[in-house]
Amino acid sequence: MKRKFVTNLILLLFLNLLIKPFWIFGIDRTVQNTVGDESYGLYFALFNFSMLLNILLDLGITNYNNRNIAQHNFLLPKHLSHIISLKFLLAIVYAIFTFGAAAIIGYDQVQFHLLVFLIFNQFLISFTLYLRSNISALHLFRTDSFISVLDRTLMIIICSLLLFTSMFNIVFTINWFVYAQTLAYAITALITLSIVLSKSGRIKIRFNLAFFAVFLRKSYPYALLILLMSFYNRIDSVMLERLLPHPIGKEQAGIYAQAFRLLDAVSMFGVLFAGLLLPIFSKMIKLKEHIGQMAKLSFTLLIVPAIIIAISSLYYSSEIMDVLYTSNTENSSGILGILMTGFIGIATTYIFGTLLTANGSMKQLNIMAFTGMLINVTLNFILIPRFQAFGSAYASLVTQLFTGAVQLILAIRIFQLNVNFRFVFQILIFIGVVAVIGTLSKSIGHWLTGYLSMILGAFVFAILIKLFNLKDLYKIIRYE
Repeated sequence: MKRKFVTNLILLLFLNLLIKPFWIFGIDRTVQNTVGDESYGLYFALFNFSMLLNILLDLGITNYNNRNIAQHNFLLPKHLSHIISLKFLLAIVYAIFTFGAAAIIGYDQVQFHLLVFLIFNQFLISFTLYLRSNISALHLFRTDSFISVLDRTLMIIICSLLLFTSMFNIVFTINWFVYAQTLAYAITALITLSIVLSKSGRIKIRFNLAFFAVFLRKSYPYALLILLMSFYNRIDSVMLERLLPHPIGKEQAGIYAQAFRLLDAVSMFGVLFAGLLLPIFSKMIKLKEHIGQMAKLSFTLLIVPAIIIAISSLYYSSEIMDVLYTSNTENSSGILGILMTGFIGIATTYIFGTLLTANGSMKQLNIMAFTGMLINVTLNFILIPRFQAFGSAYASLVTQLFTGAVQLILAIRIFQLNVNFRFVFQILIFIGVVAVIGTLSKSIGHWLTGYLSMILGAFVFAILIKLFNLKDLYKIIRYE
């Protein structure tokens, strides 16, 4: 299992490092610089609003299906026949509730127009993720790896034609950005569906209410977890746009988006870990295999880069934001350091939250997520009027560190994992030394040289103290 995890993780990271940084920094960032912070802030708030209720599109189906099919492959044709029809019914429910909520909070005609396409995009994303859950559950990780970057690859091509050529002779607006996403998501969904059908054989779409009821009863704890986590991960920009007066709210949401984009970028790699680990952990638990070593390996591979990213962002936030953006960087640079520190909690969640999900420990996870949501919403209400986007950043930091710590403690208790005090000491020493390296790197000539030197020095030190044991990783890839 360790060999399968590491080799497929390398492929997944390679593909995503090849495609997604170009999407984030070459396309998404350029769009914001082109249309302006206020226009992009409107889109960003609407995008996050469309995500708040997107659990109605899924109701926990994807995570439950991944775990279930990983343990019982033969159920794929039967479940696929029923769940595809269920997904379309849920799309209607999601659209009704989202439009209703938008009307209640007072969105205007322009916002509703964009929201129509964003709602359809959310359906396409959810449908593709469900289809991919079947592919990864069958341990077809290489196929899933290529699909994971397909939508972004298509968006890069479409947006590049719109932004950098005169082929279509248009003035680029935020609307075109949304339309390009819709086209890319639709093509990706169709390709993914054809791959899944090739593995399941012919299916017949069925509307079986009894099956729906039984399946949703099993999946609803996963749905509740995703809903609660969506709130404390995505509500910040919505509250900024709604709580602050026009046009300050939209502008602050845009400033927050500048820094959040980078957090979202690094969080994608946590998502990749979780996508690989959920079916692997599920199968290991079913076979009653000891998961301690796999948990430690995956946590180490993610937490070390998370610490480096967090500390380097604190030291070089101003330089990074000045390179990427053309306005308001004096504010967004401070927000970047705060949000990236929270990535340490997010990385912990992606490992131990995934382990607890694979184990079916949903009651504990939902209590944790509900508490996290209360903390986040309360802090946003208190801090936004006074500190604006900085208030949302601090609310996110507290929430992410709290929820990550709770999931780590839950995993240790439920799986009776031995606390490796030597490993804990190594992590603490590593944090201290990375901070020292960061301080020293500021005295090096050009900031980029100092920044790269800091990252390189941190990774070298991780290898020297054997947080990263290259010899063991080679053995896993080569032999096990």
